[in-house]
Amino acid sequence: MFDGYDSCSEDTSSSSSSEESEEEVAPLPSSLPIIKNNGQVYTYPDGKSGMATCEMCGMVGVRDAFYSKTKRFCSVSCSRSYSSNSKKASILARLQVTGKPPTKKAKVLQKQPLVAKLAAYAQYQATLQNQAKTKAAVSMEGFSWGNYINSNSFIAAPVTCFKHAPMGTCWGDISENVRVEVPNTDCSLPTKVFWIAGIIKLAGYNALLRYEGFENDSGLDFWCNICGSDIHPVGWCAASGKPLVPPRTIQHKYTNWKAFLVKRLTGAKTLPPDFSQKVSESMQYPFKPCMRVEVVDKRHLCRTRVAVVESVIGGRLRLVYEESEDRTDDFWCHMHSPLIHHIGWSRSIGHRFKRSDITKKQDGHFDTPPHLFAKVKEVDQSGEWFKEGMKLEAIDPLNLSTICVATIRKVLADGFLMIGIDGSEAADGSDWFCYHATSPSIFPVGFCEINMIELTPPRGYTKLPFKWFDYLRETGSIAAPVKLFNKDVPNHGFRVGMKLEAVDLMEPRLICVATVTRIIHRLLRIHFDGWEEEYDQWVDCESPDLYPVGWCQLTGYQLQPPASQSSRESQSASSKQKKKAKSQQYKGHKKMTTLQLKEELLDGEDYTFLQGASDQESNGSANFYIKQEP
Repeated sequence: MFDGYDSCSEDTSSSSSSEESEEEVAPLPSSLPIIKNNGQVYTYPDGKSGMATCEMCGMVGVRDAFYSKTKRFCSVSCSRSYSSNSKKASILARLQVTGKPPTKKAKVLQKQPLVAKLAAYAQYQATLQNQAKTKAAVSMEGFSWGNYINSNSFIAAPVTCFKHAPMGTCWGDISENVRVEVPNTDCSLPTKVFWIAGIIKLAGYNALLRYEGFENDSGLDFWCNICGSDIHPVGWCAASGKPLVPPRTIQHKYTNWKAFLVKRLTGAKTLPPDFSQKVSESMQYPFKPCMRVEVVDKRHLCRTRVAVVESVIGGRLRLVYEESEDRTDDFWCHMHSPLIHHIGWSRSIGHRFKRSDITKKQDGHFDTPPHLFAKVKEVDQSGEWFKEGMKLEAIDPLNLSTICVATIRKVLADGFLMIGIDGSEAADGSDWFCYHATSPSIFPVGFCEINMIELTPPRGYTKLPFKWFDYLRETGSIAAPVKLFNKDVPNHGFRVGMKLEAVDLMEPRLICVATVTRIIHRLLRIHFDGWEEEYDQWVDCESPDLYPVGWCQLTGYQLQPPASQSSRESQSASSKQKKKAKSQQYKGHKKMTTLQLKEELLDGEDYTFLQGASDQESNGSANFYIKQEP
């Protein structure tokens, strides 16, 4: 209830009456509680009618009895105290520091019984709300990438590792010792002035800067996002008519600062003149709200559904399933995610699709142009190709920390495959999932053994340790040919120990502080800082769900900080239960009988389209994988 006062500036030391310099208090939202008493209705504390709240002592009373024209204080004493002691001595500060309601009583109030009740209720609500905000600030606003990296000597993955992120393909040679013009915060001038600083350390988009003239003194070093609006190339101030003023701490060091700068900047590198323009252009996204797409059904991975783009943040889409009346049934993914497709994609390749209950498009909704979606490599299915029943190894989309024994259950058009995890499949195929033949999430038999990764055997398989040769013989199966798998390994630039921001794919609306802990060719093991290894995820090096340090700050997305020991203990049980429930939510459809599935198909909700023909080029081969001999 005190949110509206956060914008009040601190009062000066003037002893004149605050009545002369008061600003009108901004009205609070209309959603505030309504109090009724003996037929009288009061809306509190809106600062205009009914009840009012004293900004000094926090007491709630009848507005007409309050002091001053704007009714900000309950008495002359509170008005003068506020003016002389400033906002820091007010009830707001006391609530923030102690969490206790005020004890000061108003002197001139009417309707004391009602006022007392209102005051107690208002104080109680304010205390609860303030405590909630304080907890939120500790967990989110209290985290600083700069402090986190400095205190632990961490290294962040460079921006060039993330081709899908802003500036990922045009970062250039921005590195340490590059000079920039930034606001001078060590200055007492009333206007905004600038000074030149050099990059001491880079961490993704974030840079540790030191003002020119401080030499080896790190006392005023500061972190900032290099793509921010206040960061400019050297020469910007001269071109824009902005003043360059040396920091107050070192003003005495030189008498001729112009000569100092000429000497220091000769031969130095700075940002490209069009850097800010490139940043702006790289943050323009073709996907817009109201666009319709086909996306995986998060409750039944074997099929897709129609969803509508609700919002776009940094290229990430919040998709709302079209049948969701209250618009809460949503799904988050990046616009380059392999999980979204153009309208009609399922029909074109023979993928299962859940028909929408909505017979026609809603006003303003329109189909997303097909060319906006990520392209997959073309493949030739006319020669030797994947066949139903072939065995392989695949990342389990329901438990991304594991690579499992899997089987190709259906071959679709355009190189897409329906895959099931051995030992945990539903008889009706409702838990199959779709990967493209070139997907970095599927591997030939023996991949885990060769690369010393633990392979998860089929559930209930007792002949351990698991041996592929024995399993293939027992099941009468054959392994998918090694040459059919994607063997391209880009020079991605990731190193073990690098920090980044990563999507928790089991809860894809969350982006967390994370670390690269293993690198197997193009496969990365992502660990979420502060959490147990069981929450780790295997992710491709070119995944659009990985971002540089500072991406959330740049785009305005909320970053989840590392879990502290106390939060881990309090949240671990609920998180594990949530993870288990989510997995069961995906897999719960297994209990559906074949008869139920047929009934569902008869209802017209779920379709399996006939496969279309494909005429595509073959993928190149390499010697990335070693074929396991029987």
